[in-house]
Amino acid sequence: ALLMCAIVVACTVSLMGMRHFFLDTIDEQLTSTRDSIAESNLTLQQIEALSTLGIALDELSPGSGERGLLPHSDFQFVAVDASGTAIRVAGLEPTGRQRDLAAAVDDAGRLARSDRPVDVTLDDEPFRATAATLDDGTTVVLAGSTEFVHTNIRKVVKFDLGLSTVLLGLLAVLTMIGAHHRLRPLEDMVETASAIADGDLTRRVPSSRHPATEVEQLRIALNSMLQQVETAYSTRERSAEQLRQFVADASHELRTPLSAIRGYLQLFDRGMLNAPEDRDRAWSRINSEVDRMHRLVDELLMLARLDQRAELRLRNTDVCALVRDAAADLRAQQPERPVTVRADGVLLVHADESGLRQVLGNLVGNVRVHTPRDAPVELSVRRTDETVTVVVADRGPGLAEEDAVRVFDRFFRAGGGAGSGLGLAIVRGVVDAHGGRVTVRRRSGGGLAVMVALP
Repeated sequence: ALLMCAIVVACTVSLMGMRHFFLDTIDEQLTSTRDSIAESNLTLQQIEALSTLGIALDELSPGSGERGLLPHSDFQFVAVDASGTAIRVAGLEPTGRQRDLAAAVDDAGRLARSDRPVDVTLDDEPFRATAATLDDGTTVVLAGSTEFVHTNIRKVVKFDLGLSTVLLGLLAVLTMIGAHHRLRPLEDMVETASAIADGDLTRRVPSSRHPATEVEQLRIALNSMLQQVETAYSTRERSAEQLRQFVADASHELRTPLSAIRGYLQLFDRGMLNAPEDRDRAWSRINSEVDRMHRLVDELLMLARLDQRAELRLRNTDVCALVRDAAADLRAQQPERPVTVRADGVLLVHADESGLRQVLGNLVGNVRVHTPRDAPVELSVRRTDETVTVVVADRGPGLAEEDAVRVFDRFFRAGGGAGSGLGLAIVRGVVDAHGGRVTVRRRSGGGLAVMVALP
């Protein structure tokens, strides 16, 4: 619609310009003829004499029969008197068209004084007319036809209308094709959104061949958003599954000591523990199970704090000193175990000291509980670029490949071993809170190496 309006305006301006050009040309011819007559200072009698002489010379000249005595039909002139009536010129009576011209001009004298020709109509044909005053007061009215101007303008209008219609139709087709081609990715987005609404979160909007268009930018942004939505949904599902598993495992771990405590209390209530040694053994088992539940609850609380990203008390901490302390504790608990320490000097990291002590305590505790008492253990510290790595390696039975993948899961115990299964989960939580990473590697020849990398 906007282009059509622009074409109409452009055609109108061009047609008006063409019309004014042609009319100005006719006006210049009429004005030039009028000025020539006015400057000649001739009277009507002199003009008649000149006309008679011209007719005589025309008759004597060869080929005179091929020439007409009347002016061309596109040009008309008539002499009028003071009352505006057409009069004879060179003995010739005015024709009907000359009388019509004299009648079409309201005031020939005023027209002679005007600078611009005026529009008149003769037999429904448009003319431009002007006038000149002779020395004897006679007024000569001159008129030129403008019919060819209007005819040509009508032809140009028809041509412009036809050409504009074709151009608009062609443009409409090309616009529809181009718009459909450019907006095709939007249809793909609708299909993708519908598929995602039906539950297929893996669907993505296919790529376009026009990477610089706004639609392609929208496709990239939408695919990025969909990837985040899928990741968030998967994370939520995984978290929900982990929560269910966590609740089930925690319930199982707490049910065992509670069942044992309840059993001993029922025996005591029924009077079945009469012997002093039986009562002592029962109270000892009850206290043991209570301690077990206390440790389990403490570990669960610590994991909960780590999940909530509790604020760490960061300060410069000597990792080598912590490793030497952990090795000393292990030697005190198991003097017969070979312990090798490679942590000489001082190596500082910005970390929470109590958290790192618990990491080392859990790693060394796993070695103490899950490996033979004579299995060698090696604790080492090394620095590479901006990372400090603590390694706790043993020569125990090691882990199966499928167990090594799940060793950091909560309540996971390889082979149903002792412990709550939360030690390495706490290790990973503390290391993650420090912005580090912890990995497990099976050693060739048997054994396991746990590597803690801290920034």
